[in-house]
Amino acid sequence: MSQNIMAVYEHGILRPLEPLILSEKQMVRIQVEPEKQIDTVYQFLINMGWLTPPFGQSKVKPVPLKERNRVADILGKAVKKPVSEMIIEDRGKW
Repeated sequence: MSQNIMAVYEHGILRPLEPLILSEKQMVRIQVEPEKQIDTVYQFLINMGWLTPPFGQSKVKPVPLKERNRVADILGKAVKKPVSEMIIEDRGKW
């Protein structure tokens, strides 16, 4: 199982900033990417809507389930016909 973690390079040693799920003396492969580059890529993907920040890292609070259900009910009542019918009409008759 692969893990993406943050680490600090100090005195010639990489020190993980969180616990690792590894056995003692287990060999690993490490790919080093400076944090600044990672943040830039992540931010780009988040801004494009292609990536959702991991839980606990977003400054936006999730919408409560009760509110999501309320909005879903409103949107469900707003549509006068099934989406499949709208798609067929949009495509035109064959």
